[in-house]
Amino acid sequence: MDTGDIFDPNCPTRVVLDRIGDKWSALVLLCLADGPMRFTRLRSRIGGVTPKVLTQTLRTMEQDGLITREVFAEVPPRVEYALTDLGRSLHDPISAVATWAETHVAEILRRRERSA
Repeated sequence: MDTGDIFDPNCPTRVVLDRIGDKWSALVLLCLADGPMRFTRLRSRIGGVTPKVLTQTLRTMEQDGLITREVFAEVPPRVEYALTDLGRSLHDPISAVATWAETHVAEILRRRERSA
């Protein structure tokens, strides 16, 4: 199968959509667009993510082929995460969604307040 059908409930494309729609994955992807980063730097840049959730997100993104994990033989060991070509191919779409969210957040919050 070369392409999927997002509207087919049995199509694995929905799993991919879940991955790229996950807020932590999107934030990791946007952070790594600037270049490789270590875990601590990612966590501080993202803000609000627990170490456990970030670890799970990084593992899943690595399994999906969106990022690489490189361990350097140093004491203490140094680990860096970087985008793969596949991950880089997601940057523009995710960046567009992030820009849209930042542009329209005030309007959406106003509308939520009116409906509450």
